[in-house]
Amino acid sequence: MGPGETALSQAVAWLRSAIVAGDLRPGQRVIQDRVAEGTGLSVAPVREALRVLEQEGQLQYIPRRGYFVTKLEIADLEEIYALRATLEPIAIRAALPQLDEDDLARIRAAADECAEAAMDGAVSQELAANRSFHFGMMEAPGQSHLLRLIAMLWDSTEAYRALYYNFPDERQAAVLAHEAMLDAAERGAVEELIEMQAAHRERALLLLRGLLAAGDRMNGDGK
Repeated sequence: MGPGETALSQAVAWLRSAIVAGDLRPGQRVIQDRVAEGTGLSVAPVREALRVLEQEGQLQYIPRRGYFVTKLEIADLEEIYALRATLEPIAIRAALPQLDEDDLARIRAAADECAEAAMDGAVSQELAANRSFHFGMMEAPGQSHLLRLIAMLWDSTEAYRALYYNFPDERQAAVLAHEAMLDAAERGAVEELIEMQAAHRERALLLLRGLLAAGDRMNGDGK
């Protein structure tokens, strides 16, 4: 456990990593004892971590059955991305004019880290860098509630976001999109950046929509 890291934060991080890596798949039951064994923690912080992820929408609690990794329907995905499309431009318009050279350097570093992870096929690292990149262009004083809502929307689809990063073409497309967005951010081109973000989101949604539809067809064939 790292300095200042609590048992709860360690359990939450372990669960998030397992979901992103695909060790815990959408619809799969999460067994407390196995998580405790995997983390080396007692059941108490694991139980609390499960509640945290339930509040974020990453887990679903079913009475008398336990916790399950949230399995989205296509309609859920559409709603989440529509909400992001509404909220993220508000955050960008507020944040971009306030970015200084240090902020832009951190965003550039996240883009570089994302590109390196994409080249190595390191999905978990790419997801973390991707999040730092995007949130770096939305974080500004005075909109903590807005960013908390956006973060919850991101968290609820993180397992699905990991799916399209398994495709090499999509990893490369993300790298190129990030370079273009970074250029717009450095030029202070707010509306141009928002348009690029929208196209980036739509590409991801299109692929995820197809993946969920394919999964539904496979499940239907198996009945």
